[in-house]
Amino acid sequence: MIRQLPNFITLCNLFCGCCALLYIQQGALPTAAWFTAASFGFDYLDGMLARALKVHSDLGKQLDSLADVVSFGVVPGALLYHLLCLSFPDATHTGVQIAALPAFVLSMFSALRLGKFNLDTRQTDYFIGLSTPANTLLVLGLALGVHFEIFEVQQWVLQPVLLYSLVALLSWLLVAEIPMFGMKIKKLDWRSNRIPLLLLVLSIPAFYFLHALALTAMVILYILFSIVFKHEIYRGN
Repeated sequence: MIRQLPNFITLCNLFCGCCALLYIQQGALPTAAWFTAASFGFDYLDGMLARALKVHSDLGKQLDSLADVVSFGVVPGALLYHLLCLSFPDATHTGVQIAALPAFVLSMFSALRLGKFNLDTRQTDYFIGLSTPANTLLVLGLALGVHFEIFEVQQWVLQPVLLYSLVALLSWLLVAEIPMFGMKIKKLDWRSNRIPLLLLVLSIPAFYFLHALALTAMVILYILFSIVFKHEIYRGN
């Protein structure tokens, strides 16, 4: 039973992702955000628990990716679908909106990114391409910003051309050959963790001034840091 505990935690990630999808469908984005936050927690906890119990398995690896396809693949696609539906003023907002379906191209590329990650032996201490959890945070921040009308951001975000472009850009970033910092703390030293710690410190004023939009801002900053300091990534941070 103890050996299966990390797999149970992984399945809890999947459960929360499914619940988030239901609340997105109902337009209850704050509740969906809480379930997505729980998915993040379970996604981090399962790996930490597997390392602590020394019970790594091929099954656990496959379950982790399958859960992530839903929680960090379908969920951001559903969020963008929701935003695209809102961006068409003449839409009835009932039934399926055909023009908003391209949002799920992001889900397709998220699945592709996760499949590549499972086969790529380079991605142990850093990522190649944007990780699916980071991608989900970026989209979630925009969706919450629109929902709560933070700084009237909906006037800028709810533009079909912008949202279609965002789908294309994020889909490319997920599979791009761009090294990006790993965010998990594995060693207790400043050199290995300075980027995650710096982003954590910057997130405090970001959330104070930008509220939910800080999620989007911090992921953008993370991408920029990774591009600017890519040589640091290859040298082991």
